[in-house]
Amino acid sequence: MEVDAAWLLDVQPAQALAPPKPPRRETMEVKLEWLEEITSTKKRALPPPLPREEPPDPPPSRRSKPPRGSKRPPPLPQRETRRVVSHEEWLTARIALLAKEKALTRMSDEIARERRELPWEPVQRAYVFDTLHGRATLGELFGKKSQLVVYHFMFDPTKAAACRHCSFWADNFDGTPVHLAHRDVAFVAVSRAPLTKILAFKKRMGWSFEWVSCGEDGQFNRDFNASFTQEEADQGAFYNYKKQPVGGRDREAISVFYKDSTGAIFHTYSAYARGVEAINGAYHVLDLVPKGRDEGEAGPSWVRHHDRYE
Repeated sequence: MEVDAAWLLDVQPAQALAPPKPPRRETMEVKLEWLEEITSTKKRALPPPLPREEPPDPPPSRRSKPPRGSKRPPPLPQRETRRVVSHEEWLTARIALLAKEKALTRMSDEIARERRELPWEPVQRAYVFDTLHGRATLGELFGKKSQLVVYHFMFDPTKAAACRHCSFWADNFDGTPVHLAHRDVAFVAVSRAPLTKILAFKKRMGWSFEWVSCGEDGQFNRDFNASFTQEEADQGAFYNYKKQPVGGRDREAISVFYKDSTGAIFHTYSAYARGVEAINGAYHVLDLVPKGRDEGEAGPSWVRHHDRYE
């Protein structure tokens, strides 16, 4: 049996610099005898190794669900490959990244300024929505505020539940309207599904934000490029500022409006696709952790309605 000399001489850095104190004679003799015994070529026979425990089977796929009442086996641990360094090296790398983060923050501030300075376009059509309090115009959705943020919520009128990804977003923005109201901002979600389905699903999810229906035809959502005719869904539609396949009759989007003192309404901004990530705080948290969003090419396929996770 060979002994790792580094292990035998394992000392704290401060101790390594100080000269060792001479040990007592009898202690040295005992240690030398012990070292000679464990390094002797005549080793005692070691007991046979314990049988190796086989790792658990991987979790079953969606197609092969485990028997009812049984538990899924735990996933196998992932092997860590990240470089591990001293605190000084870590601090150097973190400060270097901080410079890039500050540059990104300054760029984000500049983009936000340019976003606020975009020209406006007048809203010409008179839109009417089904709300909890009856029929309401677009102007009435502002309430007493001059600014309105609309989340175009994907909810197929033929389904009982809304899009799980939009629901993921809703879990994140549900608590924000009360704060936005103190910055002269109203917030509302708009879907093509009928109000009865919207209210039922909203109750199931436990949300409190205002959510209205623009009707199955979805003229409001279509005018702001968040919903499409069946022909557009099949052949491609104008979405995220270019014509492209959209994969269905609804897509995620955010639109912003302003109402002046005369009651005139203007469209000031719209964002689509990853542009809506600004209101998903969970993604910003995931961007901080070592594994990140951990989605790969599959995208957010892992997302479920919050009452449907295992």
